[in-house]
Amino acid sequence: MTEERAENQYRLAQWYQNLRESSNPAFLPLFGDTHRYLVLKGGGGSGKSIFAGRKVLERVTAEEGHRWLVCRKVARTLRESCFQQLLGQLERHYQGVQYRASKTEPAIRFSNGSEILFAGLDDVEKLKSIYNITGIWIEEASELLEGDFNQLDIRLRGETKYYKQIILTFNPVSSQHWLKRRFFDRRDPLAAVHESTYKDNRFLDREAVRTLEGFRDTDEYYYMVYALGMWGVTGRSVFNAREVARRLEDNIQPVRRGYFTYEDDGRTLQNIRWEDDPEGFIKLYAEAAPGVPYVLGGDTAGEGSDSFAAQVLDNRTGVQVAALRHQFDEDLFARQVYCLGLYYNRALVGLENNFSTYPTMELQRLNYPKQYVRESVDDYTHRFKSSFGVWTGSKTRPAMLAQLIRAVREDVDIVCDRDTLQEMLTFVRGEDWKPQAERGAHDDCVMALAIAHYIRPQQSYLVQANQRPARWSPSQWEDYENASPEERERLIEKWGRPGNDGN
Repeated sequence: MTEERAENQYRLAQWYQNLRESSNPAFLPLFGDTHRYLVLKGGGGSGKSIFAGRKVLERVTAEEGHRWLVCRKVARTLRESCFQQLLGQLERHYQGVQYRASKTEPAIRFSNGSEILFAGLDDVEKLKSIYNITGIWIEEASELLEGDFNQLDIRLRGETKYYKQIILTFNPVSSQHWLKRRFFDRRDPLAAVHESTYKDNRFLDREAVRTLEGFRDTDEYYYMVYALGMWGVTGRSVFNAREVARRLEDNIQPVRRGYFTYEDDGRTLQNIRWEDDPEGFIKLYAEAAPGVPYVLGGDTAGEGSDSFAAQVLDNRTGVQVAALRHQFDEDLFARQVYCLGLYYNRALVGLENNFSTYPTMELQRLNYPKQYVRESVDDYTHRFKSSFGVWTGSKTRPAMLAQLIRAVREDVDIVCDRDTLQEMLTFVRGEDWKPQAERGAHDDCVMALAIAHYIRPQQSYLVQANQRPARWSPSQWEDYENASPEERERLIEKWGRPGNDGN
């Protein structure tokens, strides 16, 4: 190893050590993030803006020729916020760097040709004069309209030596905000999203921590939004927001995450296998236990939503053990539900049928062994008829939600899934007092959970230990003998395994 190479490695190690010592661990991986959009949502005091400024400085000091734009909605707020913050960070962490700061423009220029420019979205003429931008930091991005953001986005174009990035930092003031819809409700391959709270900031002084935590008792809404970084709502929360927020702080992690694979011959699903995947759309919070009765409630994509959701409960306790939420076609949703139900001891499955009966019919075609049965009056004969699936109408929906609200009120710890808990925070009573998702928010997970609780009475509440062998009729035995090996397995799942004596 040459002396020059050893010196470079030593400097690199020193640089990284200094960065680790002066940064919060939650943000360290983001220094190397190269997505076009780096979206930093967080509560007050989380350190997101300090990180954003530090990353800007790391790049302009190490990479020559940058023209970074730092902006807010109102220009006059920049001088006392971002401009002063960056000057303070330069003084603390970049003492060997040569730069000139102009308070009149304002701007910061470096000896390597890089510069940081500042502009407000209210100063359109100045913004038009800024060109060849290589990076943008938008502070308090929630102040911007989506049109403002789009105008900035198109300015970040052209060839550069380095990757182009827009960093957005903001408090989640409203679940109706375009930032939530654009970056959090769907997965944008060009974006990396990061969430933080004051608990992620190890440099926050005790007095600031006490102030933020004091809002827990004095201003619940402020505590949720500005301390815990949760999306704000305008209506009254249906669920106990404080308890839901407390449960979110527990940060329960799934024991497994992934999805099911299978072979489909057009009639049945065979060779069903669980595939672990850290980005999988099914989260398991408890493995299936022998003999335990489970229920699975599902909400199909309909008006106001493009996602399917399913929830699995341990029917003895009502504890959530698995959650599914994804955007896919109806047949694929039905197949994943089929596999998930079998995985949890042939759980009782009830899917919402309001917008489409196809997933329920597909389960029936696949001979799923245990679907929820509802009774209704036939319009033609006026007699009671039995049908598979769940109908969430004007009479059943309030009953479903009432059961869920009561269950969560009595013990919020029965809910484990973060997506479900976050939906609970934005499930509100509007002006008509009807419980529903806040405008711009979703309720797929909440409704699937409500359905799961609603169908529980049709499932056993007891562990099925040492089950007696099933007794098959002669006609069942005849069907079994005439069936293929694959069909025989399906019949055993449907009817139960018979005794060794054939009775």
